[in-house]
Amino acid sequence: MDRVQLVLLGLPIVLFCADLFTLFGPEPLSTRKPDLPNPNLVSDAFQPDDAAAAAAADADVSAQMIEPQVDGPASGTTVELKFCSSCSYRGNAMTMKRMLETSFPGIHVVLENYPPPFPKRTLNKAVPFLQVGAMATLMAGDQIFPRFGMVPPPWYYSLRANRFGTMATIWLFGNFAQSFLQSSGAFEVYCNGQLVFSKLSEQRFPSEFELRELIGNRLPDSQFGKNLEKMP
Repeated sequence: MDRVQLVLLGLPIVLFCADLFTLFGPEPLSTRKPDLPNPNLVSDAFQPDDAAAAAAADADVSAQMIEPQVDGPASGTTVELKFCSSCSYRGNAMTMKRMLETSFPGIHVVLENYPPPFPKRTLNKAVPFLQVGAMATLMAGDQIFPRFGMVPPPWYYSLRANRFGTMATIWLFGNFAQSFLQSSGAFEVYCNGQLVFSKLSEQRFPSEFELRELIGNRLPDSQFGKNLEKMP
């Protein structure tokens, strides 16, 4: 086996292992660190008491960044934007979030991933095992088929004659299947737990004006819903 064959064999295996780690590994935390002062700009005469006071101030700033104070006419209203994260809908969700926070001061907007249905999630978990089984059968079919009392079929020898191309095809089709099974195509909007817009039902995204009207009409004791037609 020359170097080219080793590369063609090793590349799909490495990428397949990376897919397994991404699928079953823990999700990275997307926490944002607060901006820290440049230590090179700190004065040499900085005292320990000053350091303790600065640390306390930084802790207060961090707490405010993590748990912002909500105060405004729309306080107590929670809007959940549940979207398909694997469908590249995050940009639309961020645009709607900024629009709602600007239109209704004090509103709490939560972004969440809308998972695919249970059958698709189950099949998505089974795809890596099918890939491993197909590759193992391709590499060691001469020993696997006789153990089950079967004679290797003719198509097995055809695929094994071009085993490297077949393995790459298995890996590509497996990744395509995983991408399809992870997508839900959803962009669902909930206001205080009630569904106000569903992309799965409407088969379209809501416009900014439409979403602002839907949320404004559900604000309790607020002038936003009453005077919404006056807003630009």
